[in-house]
Amino acid sequence: MDIKTSKWQCRKRLVHLVIGLISFPGLVWFNRMQVKGMDILAKLPRQRVLFVSNHQTYFSEVITFLHIFSAVKWKYRKRLGLPFYLLAPFLNVNYVAAAETMKKNFLSRLFLLAGGITVKRAWRAEGAEKIHGLDASDSRKIHRALEENWVINFPQGTTTPYVPGRKGTARIMKQMQPIVIPVVIDGFSKAFNKTGLKMKRWGTNITITFKDPLNYDPESSQEELMELVMDAIEQSPRFHPKNKH
Repeated sequence: MDIKTSKWQCRKRLVHLVIGLISFPGLVWFNRMQVKGMDILAKLPRQRVLFVSNHQTYFSEVITFLHIFSAVKWKYRKRLGLPFYLLAPFLNVNYVAAAETMKKNFLSRLFLLAGGITVKRAWRAEGAEKIHGLDASDSRKIHRALEENWVINFPQGTTTPYVPGRKGTARIMKQMQPIVIPVVIDGFSKAFNKTGLKMKRWGTNITITFKDPLNYDPESSQEELMELVMDAIEQSPRFHPKNKH
């Protein structure tokens, strides 16, 4: 490991420690967090793993994933336990985030050091969101991260539930053929504000479910892959409450 890499790892470790200590009480002590599938994480390789999840706040889900990944590294399989794992956290992880979100304030810029990959997926004008695909440089950043680490991605790119996923996820699956782990989260929007950095309700049930690796054919069309992903993270139309009757 060269000096530059060593300094980066030390800085990343420090950010994990600070963010972890600040966030732990709100996740575990002031709310009721349940994690399912930690044993699945323990069996995964250290690279070329793509986590696809639904999304309810800007930051709290990613922070929770970082806690869980580090706890698994420390042999926890049912719950987080006490956060001794923050002394030697799991660092082989990146997450995909919109560039405009990560430039808003000091905290978001600090959190970027925990492994953020910024992408320019959308621009907003007059209150409307205009969706664009990942450009070539953004795709290369994600590909490089997957070669060495786990990558967390939110296919919908928004905290609004049940909206269609963006095809960038399917392109990653076709080009990189990573192990894909679907994740279903719930309770974050009730416990935290939109940013996920401030609690708005105590005693909320927060659930994180890691599912078995997705069985997919990389030769499938982007539309077929996205249908598979959206079903797996329970955000496709058939999971919408109005369609469950």
